[in-house]
Amino acid sequence: MSEQSIYPTDISLSDDNRLVISWSDNQQSRIPYKVLRDNCPCAHCREAERNPQPTELLPVISAAEAQPLILRGMKPLGNYAYTIAFSDGHDTGIYKLELLRQLGDAVARAES
Repeated sequence: MSEQSIYPTDISLSDDNRLVISWSDNQQSRIPYKVLRDNCPCAHCREAERNPQPTELLPVISAAEAQPLILRGMKPLGNYAYTIAFSDGHDTGIYKLELLRQLGDAVARAES
């Protein structure tokens, strides 16, 4: 996908906790919220992925982490990306259109 050739024509949230993106090439991505959160491109999440901390035997989770993950908001960043706010309080990731398309394609392949 070149940067400007394919772009979202519609974005919505589904009842089954997915971000639904209709693309200008008539494709549709249905990305589960967890997939979006697990693939957050922010520096903090990428650093944690590169250098995982030792896990505790009984980790303590916050009240927000104990709730089902939902999207609280989504804002365009220029014409190339979106920021997404999650119910666990995380909102610093910049999801480029290319990443959203890649995640949608990967989900579609995994579910077929």
